[in-house]
Amino acid sequence: MPEQLADQKAALARIQEHLEKASERVLIGIIGKPGAGKSPLSKFLMGKLPKDLVTVVPMDGYHLSNKVLKDLKRSDRKGAPDTFDVAGFVSLVKRIRSEQTQNIYYPIFDRAIEESIAAQGVVTSATKVVIIEGNYLLHDEGGWEVLNDLLDESWMVDVDDDKRISRLISRHIAYGKDPEAAKAWAKGTDEVNAKLIERGRTRADFVVVID
Repeated sequence: MPEQLADQKAALARIQEHLEKASERVLIGIIGKPGAGKSPLSKFLMGKLPKDLVTVVPMDGYHLSNKVLKDLKRSDRKGAPDTFDVAGFVSLVKRIRSEQTQNIYYPIFDRAIEESIAAQGVVTSATKVVIIEGNYLLHDEGGWEVLNDLLDESWMVDVDDDKRISRLISRHIAYGKDPEAAKAWAKGTDEVNAKLIERGRTRADFVVVID
């Protein structure tokens, strides 16, 4: 079973320890169900850490475009494991691990337009710790399974499910869904994905408890 990092402060202390001791770049995966709080945790950490040495790379930049999803008839499952460019994302993580003397650019997902913007983020050659944030870093099929071996540590975010789903519904409403559609998506598509993500919990190195 994963060891527990009691809270955000314990997670911060863990990264600070890596910055003090690690001689090579460290890759830390932050995994969680939809609405678990991965991005708020990353934002908290980045607010306390030197931005020239630490950066966050979100998996969401590798969403397939809305046009591609429509062509593949997967629009109603956006966010599922097969609605991402898995091979492209794996290639990025491999580059972040192996190419440490040059800047590496990556796409960022913009929730306002529900599309990714190319080369919006960068891992510089000075970066010592890369926080890789995403739902499926511990998924065990579909090409995702290789990611676990590319990470130095994997952290599963743990939060009360009722709070998580409520947060999801509010997020969907904020980005344009009507309340009923938001509730249906959060308890439908999102919850199907949540069950897949939960399967990877035992493979996590740490669990970070978020209140």
